[in-house]
Amino acid sequence: MKKILLLAMSITASLSAYAQQATASPEVVPYDYGMHLDISQVINISPIADVCGPTAAEITYKDSQGEVHILGYSVMGTGCSN
Repeated sequence: MKKILLLAMSITASLSAYAQQATASPEVVPYDYGMHLDISQVINISPIADVCGPTAAEITYKDSQGEVHILGYSVMGTGCSN
């Protein structure tokens, strides 16, 4: 009986570990002017590329519901100098 219980517990632990790994990352949503943003906590802001001109950047954040989102937007690169 103990062996069956131990086997059931190990299978349950394995399945829960697999379920945590199988969660997909959120897709990048492009920013649109006037878009309502519900940002509760910023998780990550991508570094700005060292180019002279517009470049892509991303911000990863949690909303007030605790869901993670990734927002893509354009910024001016840091490679321009006079």
